[in-house]
Amino acid sequence: MKALIQRVSQAQVMVGDECTGRIGAGMLLLLGVERNDDQAAADKLLSKVLGYRIFGDEDGKMNLNLPQSGGGLLVVSQFTLVADTRKGLRPGFSSGASPALGEQLYDYFLQQARERHPEVACGRFGADMQVSLTNNGPVTFLLES
Repeated sequence: MKALIQRVSQAQVMVGDECTGRIGAGMLLLLGVERNDDQAAADKLLSKVLGYRIFGDEDGKMNLNLPQSGGGLLVVSQFTLVADTRKGLRPGFSSGASPALGEQLYDYFLQQARERHPEVACGRFGADMQVSLTNNGPVTFLLES
């Protein structure tokens, strides 16, 4: 399981004309699920995401995690994160989870995130989404379970 996290001033995800999720300051998380992932991997990754210190303290140093910052979390499924790009000019997706497993673990991740963090918004699994954000920093990290 992979999460591309970005510290944002704001972010939102649209499906057609519908805004499915929006946050102010906080973290945008693009989530990729691999075929061997399970709930334990999701739990491990969520703990890492919520504990990762990417927000500035009173001295401007990245010492605060998401709960300490009081920011929102916007979770968007993105299967392309698990692509194999080592060879050729076309990504391979053989390591990606099946749509059923991907959706199951995405929903599980969201459920657990909502139990552990007060502000969680999301995209729609499998939908064609338009994601907009203002990356604050820019600060972007790739985390893996």
